[in-house]
Amino acid sequence: MWNNPSVVYGLLGSLGAGLATTIGALPIFFIKRVTEKVQGVMLGFGAGVMLAATSFSLIIPGIEAATSATGNNVTAALIVAIGILLGGAFLWFTHRNFPHEHFIKGSEGNQPSNLARVWLFILAIALHNFPEGLAVGVGFASGEVSQGLTLAAGIGLQNIPEGMVVALSLIAERYSKLYALWIVLLTGLVEPFGGLIGAGVVSLAKPLIPWGLSFAAGAMLFVISDEIIPESHRLGYEKQGTIGLMLGFVLMMLLDVVLG
Repeated sequence: MWNNPSVVYGLLGSLGAGLATTIGALPIFFIKRVTEKVQGVMLGFGAGVMLAATSFSLIIPGIEAATSATGNNVTAALIVAIGILLGGAFLWFTHRNFPHEHFIKGSEGNQPSNLARVWLFILAIALHNFPEGLAVGVGFASGEVSQGLTLAAGIGLQNIPEGMVVALSLIAERYSKLYALWIVLLTGLVEPFGGLIGAGVVSLAKPLIPWGLSFAAGAMLFVISDEIIPESHRLGYEKQGTIGLMLGFVLMMLLDVVLG
């Protein structure tokens, strides 16, 4: 597996995207706080970037790969549709059965009493970051390096404001800045794990490319709708979050065109 460049690229690309979360957290050493309005815009921006990445870098290439493999548009569309639903169902299952907590949204999943709240929060970010790494890994394994680079750049871009929001949330819970940075780094390292799985599985079986792309798309769509958009709206700045989403979508679309 390690002799396959796609796997190595997928691992490195998802690692870079995950480390962008830590880069986003660095400003906590120079600023005291970010207003909730700005946080809403930042969360919306991340949702927009992910939504565009899902559309242009996962679903469309997935349909193209399925059409090339089957020679039938209807069959290709059904493959991608089923893959999207499977990806969403996987994330729904993990959210329902794994304990985790959002600082704004609150608790989800089965809640054991022996887990500290910060670890529930770490699990929430891990569940959020895994499909992002999976998407990058599958993108590289599809055989189009530019596609993987676009996904890695886009997800890294949305991870920067996310890292700041996560770090600020931890500081608001009275954790130290160094501890907050460490937690952000830890959650970002979930992405290369997802990237390795995505690249490894798809590289071993090329017919799985459309399934892998659509599965990752479904997982990302679930995260966008179930977590990021509600988190931005619960801050009370829905319109600002929507503006951020549109800006992120447009920027990622341009990035996809330039790098693709």
